[in-house]
Amino acid sequence: MKKIAAGLLLTFFSFTIAAQPGRWQQRVEYTMDIDFDVNTHQFSGDQEIVYYNNSPDTLNRVFYHLYFNAFQPGSMMDVRSRTLPDPDGRIRDRISQLEEGEIGYHKIKSLKQDGESIEFEIEGTILEVRLDKPILPGQKSNLTMKFESQVPIQIRRSGRDNKEGIDYSMAQWYPKMAEYDYEGWHANPYIAREFYGVWGDYEVKVKIDSSYVLAATGLLQNPEEIGHGYEKGETVNRGKKKGLTWHWKAENVHDFMWAADRDYAHDIIQVPDGPEVHFFYQNDTLVQNWKDLQPYTSQAFEFINQTFGKYPYSKYSVIQGGDGGMEYPMATLISGHRSVKSLVSVTVHEAIHSWYQMVLGSNESLYGWMDEGYTSFASSITKHHIYDGKSNANPLAGSYASYFSLVKSGKEEPLTTHSDHYSTNFAYGAGSYSKGAVSLNQLSYILGKDVFYNGMRRYYSDWKFKHPNKTDFKRVMEKHSDLELDWYYEYFINSTHTIDYAIKSVQSNGTETDVILERVGKMPMPVELFVEYESGEKEIIYIPLSIMRGEKGKEIEGFEWSVYSDWPWTHPLYKFTIPANMTDIKSMEIDATLRMADVDRSNNTFPFNIDVGIVGKKKN
Repeated sequence: MKKIAAGLLLTFFSFTIAAQPGRWQQRVEYTMDIDFDVNTHQFSGDQEIVYYNNSPDTLNRVFYHLYFNAFQPGSMMDVRSRTLPDPDGRIRDRISQLEEGEIGYHKIKSLKQDGESIEFEIEGTILEVRLDKPILPGQKSNLTMKFESQVPIQIRRSGRDNKEGIDYSMAQWYPKMAEYDYEGWHANPYIAREFYGVWGDYEVKVKIDSSYVLAATGLLQNPEEIGHGYEKGETVNRGKKKGLTWHWKAENVHDFMWAADRDYAHDIIQVPDGPEVHFFYQNDTLVQNWKDLQPYTSQAFEFINQTFGKYPYSKYSVIQGGDGGMEYPMATLISGHRSVKSLVSVTVHEAIHSWYQMVLGSNESLYGWMDEGYTSFASSITKHHIYDGKSNANPLAGSYASYFSLVKSGKEEPLTTHSDHYSTNFAYGAGSYSKGAVSLNQLSYILGKDVFYNGMRRYYSDWKFKHPNKTDFKRVMEKHSDLELDWYYEYFINSTHTIDYAIKSVQSNGTETDVILERVGKMPMPVELFVEYESGEKEIIYIPLSIMRGEKGKEIEGFEWSVYSDWPWTHPLYKFTIPANMTDIKSMEIDATLRMADVDRSNNTFPFNIDVGIVGKKKN
């Protein structure tokens, strides 16, 4: 076989929101007017949705998400939390204890299609609408709604009065159209996991007591009236109006979030060749931590733009609120009572969700590992960079350790499991976040780093604003590397099979050395055997898998690169001969870079008294 050259050039495509050939997607245009009463924590809303049916199907019904209805005793979220063996500590049984004035709800007062009233039915967090006038392929329809809502006590992501005293974290706060794609409707009830939405434009007006400062998705349309740092960093005197209307617009997003508090401080920085970043945080004793966060955020955006693809919007907001860290289009809600390093960590992670969810828009409920896993990988790489590479010798070490712990626990489930249906929170978290991150780092081992990172940028360029699935990602990497990768996803994503390779035997054969490697685990992988000779020479013996239909090129300097014959995945043993005396071999190690998720590295070395991951270094 011929070697695969690393560092293939990318052709970047211009900004587009059109779907791939043969792949259609729906579109929405939201207009919402909200009248918010801070005394009752209730609001009334007028909503108009222009729904574009770009599918080849005739739609006889549509579905909305009513997320606030989850925060009621007896809801599916409540019961699920109380029956899991390891419930989220932020929820536990709190929903079951809510009183009437503390619950959340959406009450639909009226719903019309193209001006005519239509019937609807509410089941928990889902609104089902039977259309009197079917929406034909290529047609659009106007859906107008009047609704009333109550903001629940903050329990999970959204709500009022969070533990740090932020008044309103308004996420998943409005009746939201469910997604319809090539797999059909995705009208999943809100259980507490992830989200999937329709690309579209939002125009939102929020009338609220003038003592509040708001932060939101999108661009503020009336900054001169609003003030509070929105106009060139200066505060504008807004007078003594009891109510003030904030007017926002956001284009090509699949959700809209806002937050409100009386005590928000507001800072703005400009990322070089990047977005304007806004920071909203309580004006308290931790102000300096939020000030120190800002240059790190700028560094992070610069690095991510260069490494994974350019952020397409002109603005991003880091907002204190919520219950930890949660991503939304053009913004994030994070808890703010943290050290500087913790603020940097959560901000970087949530900001990178702008790439791996908010811009790519995968179905994160179904492919949680493509959302949380890819974000965890990129955030580890980014933090390693902005801390000058001193944060950890291996940026992904924590993700590997978490994955190995999951395997050892016996609770692992395939990553193809829907996010809501994992048997434990532990399996979901360690799987989607940690194993998902490992899946990318291990892919860089299979393809080579240069090919891998060029492929990541190509994936972002080709699929932004298009809802890619796991096959779309795989095909980009296959085309970019000229390798077949079906086997990798069948094993590492679709199953819980593990990797374990061993040096089974090393024997002298005259002037040569016979070596037998063993695949102990069920999952096959290409193998890199690092060999160090007594002379000081170093060699990597690279053994591709036959089902890859190719091989990667040399990527590590300082080692001779020797490509051996393919290893068929059906064969547990692989025998070969090194043309050197056994006494001339100082050490051998399978995968000294530690990128292969080998669950037992005790059998990776010869002799067996050297440290794993450091060729030739003896243990103390």
